[in-house]
Amino acid sequence: MLEFLPKEVRDGLEAARKRDFARKARLRVQVGEAVFPITRFWHDGFALDAALAPNLRGLVDVYDGARHVFQCLIVASTAENGDLVCEFKRLTAVQDHAALDYYREEDTPVGYLPKA
Repeated sequence: MLEFLPKEVRDGLEAARKRDFARKARLRVQVGEAVFPITRFWHDGFALDAALAPNLRGLVDVYDGARHVFQCLIVASTAENGDLVCEFKRLTAVQDHAALDYYREEDTPVGYLPKA
């Protein structure tokens, strides 16, 4: 339906959509010191604004606001319709504690009280 509109109107609608999304977007990619907002995110990739982001490859960090959420290994990135579509091979959730190397029972006491 948008293909019947004049080019100026389509460009204005696209600019308004990007501006509105930039206000609402919380997910962002950080590569070194550079930060780029994520426009779309799915199970094996995400999209960035092609005008803002360079071609990305390698290990990047994904943040939700100020919280570090994922580390992604980007293997391919292509430009499509003004977006830079990045596909990743590995998506690892960031933990705030070290992984256990043993099984913790559910009824294990949290601590022991000394003798009185």
